[in-house]
Amino acid sequence: MIDRRGVTRLWHRLDVTMRDLPLGILLLVVSSVPALHGSGNGTQIGDLPTRPADALAGVAVVLQCLPLAVRRRWPLVCLTLVSCGFALDQVRGYHLVAGTALPLALLSAGAYLKRYRRPTAVSLSVAFAVLAVVLHQRGPGEPASEFVTFYLVLALAWGVGAWLRSVRAAEVERRSRVAEDARTAERTRIAAELHDVVTHHVTAMVVQCEAARYLTDAPDRLDETLIAVSDTGRRAITDLRHLLDLLNPDHGTRNGGEDRTPPVGRVLTLVERTRLAGQPVEFTEEGTPAASTGSADLVAYRVVQETLTNALKHDHGSRTTVLVRHHETEITVEVATDGSGSQAGSAGGGRGLEGLRERVDVLGGDFSAGPGADGGFLVRARIPAGNAA
Repeated sequence: MIDRRGVTRLWHRLDVTMRDLPLGILLLVVSSVPALHGSGNGTQIGDLPTRPADALAGVAVVLQCLPLAVRRRWPLVCLTLVSCGFALDQVRGYHLVAGTALPLALLSAGAYLKRYRRPTAVSLSVAFAVLAVVLHQRGPGEPASEFVTFYLVLALAWGVGAWLRSVRAAEVERRSRVAEDARTAERTRIAAELHDVVTHHVTAMVVQCEAARYLTDAPDRLDETLIAVSDTGRRAITDLRHLLDLLNPDHGTRNGGEDRTPPVGRVLTLVERTRLAGQPVEFTEEGTPAASTGSADLVAYRVVQETLTNALKHDHGSRTTVLVRHHETEITVEVATDGSGSQAGSAGGGRGLEGLRERVDVLGGDFSAGPGADGGFLVRARIPAGNAA
């Protein structure tokens, strides 16, 4: 049984000249059929009587048919040869079926000619005017309207080719724009991931190192703090390595497709690391995670991670609460501080919170961040489950 897809792929692998050659050969064969010569089946302008085919008729057929093989590779060469063959055909009065090649060559030139388009159109118009004058003088005097009508048909063929060219160019531009938008979105996503990973871990390490300066008289606590710094650094390296693995085209195949995306279940680990950095955090998790949450679990993890990072930086030492509720169709996250800690530096430009808002919006959820009722800061997120980002 013939594999049609295989044949199609093989056909498209061929050079464009080889793919266009059958059209020229087909027209050459049809034009060579004696029964079609002189029976009104050919192309005729002017009223010159049809004469029997001779050697020059063969030349006219070859000039009009075989150049169609290069109609897409060298459209100007094709159009020039076909036009010469057509002029020979009409002046000699053969009126061959091969004359059909001229509109095809014009359509191809309109679609594929990249340079000298206007000079080509002007030159062909002048050449057709000269041919019309010659045919009018040699014939019994066909009305000028007949030549104008045929010229308009040829102009239409060129116009159709030019329209096809514009459609193809618009499609190329659209694909380029889509590809650029995809690259921009990917760069934005990578920047957001780097911000989440680096900011959280580095902030925790800085806070832990600052605390270690005051623990020189308590070796046990100092040792615990340095171990926490070391663990945080290792975790940062692990998360960065995972992020770099995502940029690898082989990601997901080397490890049997294992997904290392941090789930909500690891929020507790995140909370524990934040506690080691000196932030009192109360964590509550309600409900049972759904069997399939799509990207909701990762977004919920990032919401908690970013908010705890901001608490460490801007409200260090304040009482912080983390509440995660699992529902059948969504995950809700609430993280709040009471404002009782030290204000360590400025609040920053809000890049992280804006990134969280974008993540939640992509999944069709709701996100809010602002001052809490007790003077602290409150972040709420409702994240629909089951959607892949």
